[in-house]
Amino acid sequence: MTRLLLLVLPLVLAACGGKPVWAPDEALARAAHATGQPPSITLVTVVNNDTDEGEHAALIIDGSQRVIFDPAGSWHHPRAPERNDLVFGISEAVLAHYYDYHARRSHRVELQRIAVTREVADRAISLAQAAGPVSPSFCGDAVARVLRDTPGFASLPQTLWPRRLAAGFARLPGVASEIITDDDDPFNRDLLDALPPA
Repeated sequence: MTRLLLLVLPLVLAACGGKPVWAPDEALARAAHATGQPPSITLVTVVNNDTDEGEHAALIIDGSQRVIFDPAGSWHHPRAPERNDLVFGISEAVLAHYYDYHARRSHRVELQRIAVTREVADRAISLAQAAGPVSPSFCGDAVARVLRDTPGFASLPQTLWPRRLAAGFARLPGVASEIITDDDDPFNRDLLDALPPA
């Protein structure tokens, strides 16, 4: 059984694959984006449409600023500086780019959003800052660790598997869910087209 797990794990979580990155302080300060929206934490699960397996997990955290904790992720944007898997500068246009990158014919993006206090959101941001860089194939584990140390999320399972984490997240009170597919354009092609060059 252990041998089978070691063989299957890299395939199931193949979408995870990051490296250490350290953007300078001035880049983070310049990119910081506060949305003015109510604070929230959103679990992102990228699901293979053929196998229905979760292949990547991430967090969108909207507190004093909006960031994406994208552990071992492969997405990058020139207007979104990164520090070891925590990505800053998440404006609506950059967030649209993030969704568009992951939602494709073979994969859908499942979002589970829950309202939190500003203090809880900022605690999650601090935990995410300390969590990276995350080894390839450990995105689910890293996201689960950040969430379980965040007030209100201790009941979530500690797991490598993004779908198991999403199932636990769905049981939390007040979760709002959304699915983004390759055929959707909810985050607005206009936003993507309007992104200025870096």
